[in-house]
Amino acid sequence: MVDQNYINFFKSLEKNNYKEWFDEHRKEYEQHVRAPFIQLIENLIPSLMEIEPSILPDAKKALFRINRDIRFSKDKTPYNVLMKASLSPGGKKSELPGFYLGIGSDYVHIGGGLYQLSTKALKRVRYYIATHSQEFLQIVEALDFKKVLGGLKGDKNKRISPDLQAAFEQNPYIANKQFYAMAKMPTSQFIKSDNQVEALMDYYKVVQPLHSFLNKALHE
Repeated sequence: MVDQNYINFFKSLEKNNYKEWFDEHRKEYEQHVRAPFIQLIENLIPSLMEIEPSILPDAKKALFRINRDIRFSKDKTPYNVLMKASLSPGGKKSELPGFYLGIGSDYVHIGGGLYQLSTKALKRVRYYIATHSQEFLQIVEALDFKKVLGGLKGDKNKRISPDLQAAFEQNPYIANKQFYAMAKMPTSQFIKSDNQVEALMDYYKVVQPLHSFLNKALHE
C-alpha cells in the first residue's frame, strides 16, 4: 500500500521535476509509487462495485499518466506530483460519473461526480435537476455530504437559458457546469490507516447518492 516511500518520492520530484532526474529514479517510481497505487486501486474496486456495480473493474484503465500535458501550459515541468485515477463505467475519460482519487506528498484528494460534460449532457442534467430539484437538494445539502465532502463544487455559467430561470431562482446549482465533490486528507495521516480502502470508502459512500442522481439525469 501507499507508505512513507511514496511521500518521499513525490517530495523529491517536487524539487527535481525534470526528465533526467526522473529517469535516474524510475525504479523508485515503479516500486514505491506506481505499483502501490495500482495495488490500492485494485483493492478498492471490489468495495466500489458493491455500491456502484457498473464501474469498469480495471485499475490500469482508471490510471492517469504521470506525464503532464504541457502543450498549452505555461508550466513546462514534465511530471505530475501526484498519482491520479478515476473509476467510472466508461474509464477515466468517460462523461459518466466517476470516483476520483489523487495522492501526492501532502494530500489525498477523494471525491466523485461529473467534471467533464458535453453540451448535450449538461443540458440533460440541468433539466433533470429542474424537474427533481428537491431530490437533488436533499443530496447535496445533506449534513454528511457537506461535512465529509465540503459540499458540491463546479464552475458556473453566469447566464442560463430563460426557460430555466425560474428553476435557477429556486435552485442555484442549475447554473453549474460541473457537478462534483472533492475532499482531502493529509497523506501522512492516510498512510497510517489500518485499512486504506475503508478510509477511502468513508468518502465514496457519501458521494454515491450524487452519482445515482446524475446517472438518472443522463439516462432517463
